[in-house]
Amino acid sequence: MFSEALYWLFLLAIAVQFSYAFYFFIRIIPVRKAGPLPASELQPVSIIICAKNEASNLKKNLPAILSQKYDGEFEVIVVDDASGDDTGIVLKSLKEKFNNLKEMAISSFEQRSFKGKKYALSKGVAATNYNWLLLTDADCVPASDGWLEAMVAPLGKGKEIVAGYGGYFKTRGLLNAFIRWETLHTFLQYSTYALAGKPYMAVGRNLACTKSILQKAQQSDIWNALPSGDDDLLVRICGNKDNTAVVCDKQAFTYSDTKATWKEWIQQKQRHLSTGKYYKWNIKWLLAAYGCAHAVIWLGFFFLLFSDHRAIAAIIMGLRCIIYWVIWMITAGRLREKGVVYLFPLSDIGWMMYNFAFLPYITWKNKKHWI
Repeated sequence: MFSEALYWLFLLAIAVQFSYAFYFFIRIIPVRKAGPLPASELQPVSIIICAKNEASNLKKNLPAILSQKYDGEFEVIVVDDASGDDTGIVLKSLKEKFNNLKEMAISSFEQRSFKGKKYALSKGVAATNYNWLLLTDADCVPASDGWLEAMVAPLGKGKEIVAGYGGYFKTRGLLNAFIRWETLHTFLQYSTYALAGKPYMAVGRNLACTKSILQKAQQSDIWNALPSGDDDLLVRICGNKDNTAVVCDKQAFTYSDTKATWKEWIQQKQRHLSTGKYYKWNIKWLLAAYGCAHAVIWLGFFFLLFSDHRAIAAIIMGLRCIIYWVIWMITAGRLREKGVVYLFPLSDIGWMMYNFAFLPYITWKNKKHWI
């Protein structure tokens, strides 16, 4: 009786995942690089970086951002959020070499109107001279000197929010490989949802938008619910099927170093996932159904291997894995993450464990700090 019920539940979960694969995820395949905008359509851009104790990262990464090739004007505003290291010294040194760099310093005693990073971001936005904004982090470096132009190109075509890919550098070790796979998987989800007209998140490591749309988000009641999450909440408050674009162009990627330990990564993910509870209800249901189906498929499959349904379960599971792994392989190729392909079987199972481990932060807990 139990095996029969589990078998039908397994089939239902398989049907759910097939639906997601062929309605959402397959949309990644036809996405192509957008052509450059004519110089006449380019507007000046303000790049904003919020930094707290990021002296070494700014010294290493900021020159590549300041040296972008762009036919229009652009400024780079770094908001030093009460740093206790040499951030100010590094910025002063770089200002002597780059006249498009602007620095803003926030005192630790300054009264804040927003929590955490959102206050630093609001100060940066207020200091901008231009309506096109490009947001990234101090620990990110662009993949090319064409990053700026590729990321803002959709703004020139009438979009107000542009979600890009924020990848991680490849190093040795299981943690690095899983982080890169999970980042790939997350991009596959939010990019294809946006392509289907249901945008729900972006990553602050690589996000373009208009100044007016960001200011609109800042006026929302839920904007200040968390000290971080400005990227997801911007899409949550203002994103729609008409104003949101996705850029999947290797020149437009950014890269960061992954966390060095599992503990550091867990703390980072707790902060990132805290925003999920503020998604729109239809998005939360869609994401929950996908995650639950994923868990039911793997748990049910292991149990069904010891039942009379083992043969048909193995065939169906094999078909499901082929479809998903092919989609992931295509995505890995588009994102230049082919090095994680070998990890697909382990990551497929590991993602189920990931959802169980972080469930409290997905559903009700908030992470109180932005770094």
